[in-house]
Amino acid sequence: MLPDGSTKFTVWAPQHERVEVHISEPADRIVPLESGARGYHSATVDVVAAGALYKLRLPDARELSDPASRFQPEGVHGRSQVVADDFGWTDERWRGRELADYVIYELHTGTFSAEGTFDGIIPWLDAVVELGITAIEVMPIAQFPGARNWGYDGVSMFAPQNSYGGPDGLRRLVDAAHSRGLGVVLDVVYNHLGPEGNYLGEFGPYFTDRYWTAWGSAMNYDGPGSDEVRRFFLENALMWVRDYHIDALRLDAVHAIIDTSARTFLQELAEAVHAEAARLGRRIHLIAETDLNDPRIVSAPESGGYGHDAQWSDDFHHALHALITGENDGYYADFGETEHLAKTLRQGYAYTGQHSQFRSRRHGAMPVGLGGEKFVVCSQNHDQVGNRMLGERLSTLTSFEGLKVAAAATILSPFIPMLFMGEEYGETAPFLYFVDHSDKELLDAVRKGRAAEFTAFGWDAEPPDPGAPETHAQSRLRHELASEGEHATLRDFYKMLLRLRRTHAALGDLCLTNAVVTASNDTKTLVMRRFSDQAESFVAFNFSDEIVECTAPQGETLWHRVIDSADEKWRGSGAVSPQQAQGGKPLKLAPMSFALYLERAIG
Repeated sequence: MLPDGSTKFTVWAPQHERVEVHISEPADRIVPLESGARGYHSATVDVVAAGALYKLRLPDARELSDPASRFQPEGVHGRSQVVADDFGWTDERWRGRELADYVIYELHTGTFSAEGTFDGIIPWLDAVVELGITAIEVMPIAQFPGARNWGYDGVSMFAPQNSYGGPDGLRRLVDAAHSRGLGVVLDVVYNHLGPEGNYLGEFGPYFTDRYWTAWGSAMNYDGPGSDEVRRFFLENALMWVRDYHIDALRLDAVHAIIDTSARTFLQELAEAVHAEAARLGRRIHLIAETDLNDPRIVSAPESGGYGHDAQWSDDFHHALHALITGENDGYYADFGETEHLAKTLRQGYAYTGQHSQFRSRRHGAMPVGLGGEKFVVCSQNHDQVGNRMLGERLSTLTSFEGLKVAAAATILSPFIPMLFMGEEYGETAPFLYFVDHSDKELLDAVRKGRAAEFTAFGWDAEPPDPGAPETHAQSRLRHELASEGEHATLRDFYKMLLRLRRTHAALGDLCLTNAVVTASNDTKTLVMRRFSDQAESFVAFNFSDEIVECTAPQGETLWHRVIDSADEKWRGSGAVSPQQAQGGKPLKLAPMSFALYLERAIG
């Protein structure tokens, strides 16, 4: 929509000689678009205000929603709506945060609050800030079918989900977050589109049959017509940053973006987003999800990298989960020793080229010279919880002691920590997989596909029905738990750990050369020493079910204990670690516990 009240309609449709726009509200009219270079069709139409509804008409008289629609108030099959950009932002002074300052809280809009909307999140932001979070990460919101979905079935990539509150609802959430000093990370999906309402292929060669992904045909990032496909997704990224003031984009499964170009889409995306950040005078980051353990994703372009700012470390999660739960099925078969976690803490990956039992091949490469801010780590996230057959959180897979150890390993690591909504108080509601497809055959295929996925883990029971409304309802958070019993204690525990990370220089230093990690597979212990110019600390973990001994770091330091997770204060069985530890001397740890020591006492 333009300032003079007109609207410019543009669509890339190289497969069609003629495209028209059918505006049906407020007045019914059909306007032909003018054909231009490279298959673009466009026209500026007078007196088309915000709220006008329309579809694009193809030569065979079929009418489809706009591939770049800014809003789909009637859903993925309905009419598109013209959206104004005149929102009353109040965050003019917001410039974003340094990535090293991020403590991320991943949430799903539809299950985070009772309302299941962007506005429903806002009343909880103060509690998130009080916990010690500095950025929320919102799972995908591009328009998907129906009202219930994780978001990875989005098909209208530019349109915030109607059932969540649409464009203005998202803007209100971002503005409210910024007013509290919270950054906003948005999860975006550039490797596939969902199966229902996916009309992109009707307009141009957005997909290719030369490659295949777990979700079907791959996006066409390197074949004929790929320049405009790439432009489509580049413009999408820039829209979230420019029009919705998003601070960072989390890119879903970039290993499924198959691109043999000399200059890849991922490189081009990083260049475009960082150029936009410079133009706007803001800090804007790209965080990639990848299971390749490929340091090129986050390496600088001048050294042959793609220039993204950080990536998820699956190895950290898998190594920690296997130690905490004892699970060894599926990809957990590659983990289970404390040295796996220790190696990840030293450099970001456990697998840097050695053989992977799960993959039956070598996996990964050495991440030379990368800082801890290049890795986002967690003990839980939507994938690792929701892709379990019953959506179990750690709260139902391990003991209360295990939850405290998992929290400390994540928060006291030299990486960017991420929490999954509700973990801070031990939410027990599952996070299940749910969809709301109107196509019954498609829904049945989803059911069968989900059941087949679980065979690698030996899960042979009947999974919850992803299409049932109650599956979605069961996944909704119960915030009231945070003030009850062990749940309240755990939340206080998280809050304390985050405060220590924020206020103690050694715990906030993300230089990996300033962390020394040793481990014993025999005793299932791990000791991590952290230091900076101003301070030192060490944390000792016991992942076993017995009282064990480990050794304080060598040196003349007299260490002062700040936390023992087994302390009765934290509803433990009782601390056995000493109040003070001498460098190089043994110290005891209670079963499944940790103790944090500083070089000088606090308070």
